[in-house]
Amino acid sequence: MTDSRPRCGWGTTDPLSLAYHDDEWGVPLHDSTGLFELLNLEGAQAGLAWITILRKREGYRRAFDGWDPKRIASYRLDDEARLLADAGIVRNRAKVRAVIGNARAYLGIEDFDRYLWSFVDGKPIQNGWLESGTVPAETDLSRAMSRDLKQRGFSFVGPTIVYAFMQSAGLVNDHLVSCFRHADLSAADQG
Repeated sequence: MTDSRPRCGWGTTDPLSLAYHDDEWGVPLHDSTGLFELLNLEGAQAGLAWITILRKREGYRRAFDGWDPKRIASYRLDDEARLLADAGIVRNRAKVRAVIGNARAYLGIEDFDRYLWSFVDGKPIQNGWLESGTVPAETDLSRAMSRDLKQRGFSFVGPTIVYAFMQSAGLVNDHLVSCFRHADLSAADQG
């Protein structure tokens, strides 16, 4: 299933996690729609294992019109009912409503990519964690971003969810130093 390169432990649990770890997690993302999708998927993950969301990611893309914020913002009660009946996503009323509300809040931000990356001055934070137990669940920065997102009308964006989003979207490099991806992403940041 895996080659001999050292990885973060969670990235070796199954083929889907391995591919996500090696190809996506921590790679700086600068696509506003992709960032919107990832923020909402991190919110959907609350209380669940990330692998659950990875397995349903295509279902989310289909159910939420390819993550088109304008279309999602126009959803009404019949759309909510459709989503709550869709086994391709996590059928949780609060999480479904959060996505719809988040789309409306998203439309109030001129450049979502620039807005989110402004929290890290446009450049990924390069951390140097030696053990997985030392990686924080939230930081002062994720608390600040969480507060600001909530003030703008977003929900399911607590500081722990926001920090997981920051990790996955590459705003922070939280691959362990021993993981081959840490060096790859650090080098890419320097280039």
